[in-house]
Amino acid sequence: MNPLTEVLRLLDDTLSLGGRALKFQRDTPLLGALPELDSMAVVSLMTALEEQLGISIDDDEVDGDVFATVGSLADFVGSKLA
Repeated sequence: MNPLTEVLRLLDDTLSLGGRALKFQRDTPLLGALPELDSMAVVSLMTALEEQLGISIDDDEVDGDVFATVGSLADFVGSKLA
């Protein structure tokens, strides 16, 4: 399972981006740059990551750095899958 591919798919699905997320790169900024990614969307995305990838995310593991870019989120997911 490729964490980057999974993150792009879940971003697209969860935020209803209509395929836009599939064109994102590792350095694409997320939090603060993507209007669809508000606080409620972060919660929805975390839930989707947990449910669809079978990972567990503790509240104290998540901060703005995790959601800074596509790459930082993919690296976080990759560490949870390892």
